[in-house]
Amino acid sequence: MRKAKPKKRVILPDPVFSDVKVTKFVNHLMYDGKKSIAFTIFYTALDTVKEKLSNEEKSALEIWKKALDNITPQVEVKSRRIGGATFQVPTEIRPDRKESISMKNLIQYARKRGGKTMAEKLAAEIVDAYNEQGGAFKRKEDMHKMAEANRAFAHFRF
Repeated sequence: MRKAKPKKRVILPDPVFSDVKVTKFVNHLMYDGKKSIAFTIFYTALDTVKEKLSNEEKSALEIWKKALDNITPQVEVKSRRIGGATFQVPTEIRPDRKESISMKNLIQYARKRGGKTMAEKLAAEIVDAYNEQGGAFKRKEDMHKMAEANRAFAHFRF
């Protein structure tokens, strides 16, 4: 490579839970640099999750982390052109990309949901992901099925 790798930016932990993962999630959730609004949406969603799953002994943050784990894909398919044909080659995902994909999917499917506010939609999607259902979980299952179907092309890995 000609250029040096860019330095990883340091992400500060969030004010309530002192967790870097929360800040990363809020950064994905944020529109137009409005971070305080994104934090408000996230914390309101966690409060709603706590009310919905009041019978669980876990905290709202632990429920959210478990939901993220449930929708984190392990493999993905990448298009690779070999001899005029394009193959979908299954590849493992780097840990930082896994985290990013799961957060983006959770937010994407929360935005598509029906509901009044974004906080309500996000809370509903977190509860669904925690219970291993909903759009984001289905997306992960589809990614795994696609990789499984194209396992024959795994030797084209780069």
